[in-house]
Amino acid sequence: PGETQLPTDENGKVIFDTVDLCAIWEAMEKCKDAGLAKSIGVSNFNRRQLEMILNKPGLKYKPVCNQVECHPYLNQRKLLDFCKSKDIVLVAHSALGTQRHKLWVDQNSPVLLEDPVLCALAKKHKRSPALIALRYQLQRGVVVLAKSYNEQRIRENVQLTSEDMKVLDGLNRNFRYVVMDLAANIIAESAPFMLAWHFCYGLVDKLDIAHMA
Repeated sequence: PGETQLPTDENGKVIFDTVDLCAIWEAMEKCKDAGLAKSIGVSNFNRRQLEMILNKPGLKYKPVCNQVECHPYLNQRKLLDFCKSKDIVLVAHSALGTQRHKLWVDQNSPVLLEDPVLCALAKKHKRSPALIALRYQLQRGVVVLAKSYNEQRIRENVQLTSEDMKVLDGLNRNFRYVVMDLAANIIAESAPFMLAWHFCYGLVDKLDIAHMA
């Protein structure tokens, strides 16, 4: 209990607490039963967390999707294979390397869309690096969340070869743009319902939710 959405220690680090993911999932199942949600899924879950839900006694609905950071620098291959084996759709956020917000992205981090390999493939196909990055995910069976107000960009399309896909696979460096402590600080600045939304969709399994009441 305290005055802040997410309490921090003397070093400014978020103080975590253990909560029961299975209990949260049961509450979400009730929301589906009540007609409040057509489908329910999770966000930023690793394999262990997914297995906690999938192996829960009395499970009524398994997660339809798992939304995670996913791009050529963090291709989530093992998690993608696991989700496919369980018929769970992997949804990519930050598929273009994020908007590089100063509050939650290290400004010294590499710029994905300026990667020479990605740019070379874009030049080869006469498309933008962003389109190549998005197409890479689609051909892997990953759903991407992206928007554009440019009609020409929306109409653009491309098909990558198997060799192109191998080249892009080689960019993986397990690099995350979204750092958890920084992401938590962003959520702390949001309204309580935003905190609840992020948690219910599985931001982490260690999050102090005492202040959501």
